[in-house]
Amino acid sequence: MSSNERIAFPPVADGLRIGLLGGSFNPPHDAHRALSLFALKRLRLDRVWWLVSPGNPLKDTRDLPSLDKRLRAARAVADHPAIHVTGIEAAIKTRYTIDTITELRRRFPNVRFVWLMGADNLSQFHRWRDWQSIARQVPLAIVDRPSNSLRALASPAAQALARYRHPENAAPNLLDFGTPAWVFLHGLKSPLSSTELRSHTKRSS
Repeated sequence: MSSNERIAFPPVADGLRIGLLGGSFNPPHDAHRALSLFALKRLRLDRVWWLVSPGNPLKDTRDLPSLDKRLRAARAVADHPAIHVTGIEAAIKTRYTIDTITELRRRFPNVRFVWLMGADNLSQFHRWRDWQSIARQVPLAIVDRPSNSLRALASPAAQALARYRHPENAAPNLLDFGTPAWVFLHGLKSPLSSTELRSHTKRSS
């Protein structure tokens, strides 16, 4: 994989509706793809960008496979014309979501972005750097995960942002609302997680 291919920005046009799905993708799996396709439909998105992180600041990255290896694996899993797998955080030298979003909005002021996350991430969203600023910059779409709903909706971030939550049937219009704005989407019930897959791999080796 050439350095240009690894860090290139996907093609964009004014007015595009793009979902951003960040993470280490270690490993990427079918639930990432299912969440992306679900969001494309429910939020009426044009694209979903997978932001394969150089390393999650909240996690131990000592055993993290190389970015190029994770990008190749993610592209094999994504396998859809509306899902673009990117290493742009390495290109723009950001590690924190707030910095990534700020830079993307600066570069593409006429693109409408929405941040996508599973309910398990909402549970610890209050630990992210400047999470309140993230919510002010882009709308959030939270996708339900089995066994995580109650904990996620009771989390500090969900409670703090409760008055900005929109009903699920408003999801197609989420990107048209002012921020902060978020929805909690039900209907995707994949139990897969990268953490569980890594644990299974270690137990099997």
